[in-house]
Amino acid sequence: MYSYIVLYSFLLGITLGSFYNVIGLRVPAGQSIIMPPSHCPSCGRRLTILDLIPVFSYIFLGGKCRTCHSKISLLYPIIEAGTGFLFLFSFLRATSIEEMLCGWLLVSLLMIMLVSDLEYMLIPDKILMFFLILFTIFRIIYHTNPWWDALAGMATGFALLALIALISHGGMGGGDVKLFAVMGLLVGMKLVILGFFLSAFFGAIIGIGGLILGFIKHRQPVPFVPFIVLGMLTSFFFGDRLIAFYLNLTF
Repeated sequence: MYSYIVLYSFLLGITLGSFYNVIGLRVPAGQSIIMPPSHCPSCGRRLTILDLIPVFSYIFLGGKCRTCHSKISLLYPIIEAGTGFLFLFSFLRATSIEEMLCGWLLVSLLMIMLVSDLEYMLIPDKILMFFLILFTIFRIIYHTNPWWDALAGMATGFALLALIALISHGGMGGGDVKLFAVMGLLVGMKLVILGFFLSAFFGAIIGIGGLILGFIKHRQPVPFVPFIVLGMLTSFFFGDRLIAFYLNLTF
């Protein structure tokens, strides 16, 4: 039975990951996520079930459209597989249904935002509002301990990022500020603070490395959500251990 749940977690993840690609690509462009049906962006052919099997269709088709042979973006299978493995990891690490669902919700928000930021460098308010409502319902059903932690996390996520945006004169975008506020509602004050500092750490390390290696040019705009994904997921999955390790070093 356990092995079936493990498999289900992964299959659910890659299936939703395929849908998250659609949301992340269409919503920022002002398009419907339902119509038109999935189609090749190059030749316009409507995709069939053989084209829409998450991850596996990309592999079987060699990363190309069956009709016009144009290349399919590698982003699609990366998001699908990434969501699948993260859903599976969330299940394997969870000690309760609440923790598992919390992980799935956080992964879902981050994967959608990752697609949107990589393609458009936008964090759409419509998607944030949807998840704000979803997270609120989740926190009403599953109370945090203490009860005020969710509200404190939301306020802290907003205030911390808003202050940095003010000091940096626009170096931090308004979408990032709102994203951390929404995530703070879900994960609480402690983890959202740690998640921000880890995001900044990963961004600095990878950014400096990119400049040295020539992958990133000076003053080139760089999407910040990939670093938020790394930082927040590290905080969510390993935050308590990292905080305990730090406290043991300093006290």
